[in-house]
Amino acid sequence: MIFTNSDGGARGNPGPGAIGVVLRDEGHIITKQSKFIGQMVTNNVAEYEALIAALELAKGKTKEITCILDSELVVKQLLGKYRVKNQVLLTYFLEIQKLQENFDRIIYQHASRWDKFQQMADELVNEELTKRGFPKKIPRRR
Repeated sequence: MIFTNSDGGARGNPGPGAIGVVLRDEGHIITKQSKFIGQMVTNNVAEYEALIAALELAKGKTKEITCILDSELVVKQLLGKYRVKNQVLLTYFLEIQKLQENFDRIIYQHASRWDKFQQMADELVNEELTKRGFPKKIPRRR
């Protein structure tokens, strides 16, 4: 089985956004990926985009996957515990439904942001935003 840890974030919510993905098996990290995803992104959109990137990375490498995220909202929506009311998020939700066809078994699991692999994914997000010149804290407008 392959595991993914994915994270997405936006500085400012909405604001500049990025994703980070760690693809691993039981023993070691297979690959890591980060990407800038836009200037005006919400945290929820970034979380969905990160999961999509994780599923794309895992496609063709395994038929069983566990996707670990720190977004309780996304996990509960994918498990059918919450409805997807936002039309933008629904588009991402439906894209994930299509990507699921590449796997025989998929597990979505919520993890604390303190999980070591989740922290790796978070670091990838922050590194991507910092290298593009976006400060960790966006100053308030007066």
